[in-house]
Amino acid sequence: MNDNIWLLIAELLVVVLAIYMGTRTSGIGLGVWGLVGVAVLVFGFSVEPGDAPVDAVFIVITVITAASVMQAAGGIDWMVSVASKVIRSRPKSIVFLAPAMSFLFTVGAGTGNIYYPLLPVIYDVAYQQKIRPERPLAIAAVASQVGILCSPVSAATASMVVLLSPSGVDLGKLLLIMWPASIIGLFVAALFMLRRHKDLDEDPEYQHRLEEGLIKPPQEDVHAKKLPKSSVISAAIFLAGVAFIVVMGLFEQIRPVVGTDDDGNPVRVSVVMIIQVTMGVIAALIFIICKVKAKDVPAQSTFPAGIVGAIALFGIAWLANTFVAENNTLIVGGLGHFVEGGTAFVGALLFALAMFLVATLTTSQSSATNAIVPIGLTIGLPASLMVGLWPSAMGIYTLPANGSQVATVAFDQTGSTRMGKFVLDHSFQLPNLIYMGVAMVVGVLLSLVIVA
Repeated sequence: MNDNIWLLIAELLVVVLAIYMGTRTSGIGLGVWGLVGVAVLVFGFSVEPGDAPVDAVFIVITVITAASVMQAAGGIDWMVSVASKVIRSRPKSIVFLAPAMSFLFTVGAGTGNIYYPLLPVIYDVAYQQKIRPERPLAIAAVASQVGILCSPVSAATASMVVLLSPSGVDLGKLLLIMWPASIIGLFVAALFMLRRHKDLDEDPEYQHRLEEGLIKPPQEDVHAKKLPKSSVISAAIFLAGVAFIVVMGLFEQIRPVVGTDDDGNPVRVSVVMIIQVTMGVIAALIFIICKVKAKDVPAQSTFPAGIVGAIALFGIAWLANTFVAENNTLIVGGLGHFVEGGTAFVGALLFALAMFLVATLTTSQSSATNAIVPIGLTIGLPASLMVGLWPSAMGIYTLPANGSQVATVAFDQTGSTRMGKFVLDHSFQLPNLIYMGVAMVVGVLLSLVIVA
């Protein structure tokens, strides 16, 4: 038994080292080093390879394909222009409207990349209204990543559905929990940001930049230009497809019956397959109706980012599956007592902490989900608890290493949005922690009713 424990520790070190090397190279490197980890476990420790996350990867590829075709037709530009009009219509409420728009557009597109075009709008409105840009920018950046946990077409949601569907958690139940929990969490975080730090006229960094002539006038809204009709049509087609997926996820009884089980009960098509096929149909419709050229699709910003995400997901999730499958017995024996005899609360806390730490290291909700949820299932944690604690995957914002954080800080010419002097004291830390705390409490309460 002792030898087995030492072997488990050695294999765990391989997993941790692979994740560490992946975070150092970031992006596609996370997937590459995940595959290196699988190779080390298989060839170095004679471990049988675990199940590759094929379903989740295919969902990412099909969603990114549809989104990129929409972007080529101008659909994302139109969506951003709508957000711009909403934010500019009530500039004094920007601390609430900015995260709302970031959240909704990420939910619709399935990727936080749509947040980047909103940056000039949020900064411009805040600066013109003499509102400290950090306040709306920091919470909007958090909201752009929270939307991934609430999107029916995101990689993280796909992973969660694939992993928990055998435990009775389908897409509909997941969204019914995550939407209220996330909206309440973001609202409370936005309330805290209303008076966050000093106003611009009292901020020494801003005053210094102003005196040195370092503050440039807010950029012109690049999305104020007239957009082609195809932009509206492509966005409408894409959003209609998203709505179709949501309806299919919420109402299982309307899904097509594709066979019967051993007891003669009807077997309906899975939401995983519906997402994949629907995204393909959406892409085809936009190609035909909006006359998009196929050669323009890979050139869109969403396409390479999505492919990188798919590769990262493939490597790190396969590594986690391989490790968990090999050490299933030891994990159950070593950790299972935390969820037995009235200690499920301790097990839940460990689950949330593990999700948080892995998300911090990988800066990816989907990677953390694929790495930790299988362990939660192995040690017997209720699916309801894991769903309610899923907001802990926002540990991706603990370190200022996420692309959206870097872009937000770089865009704020006033210097009010900061990376922090001591790594952890950056502008996004407080709103993110507030969101996670509130969302997990609400999420657990809802999941106990909806899932249990």
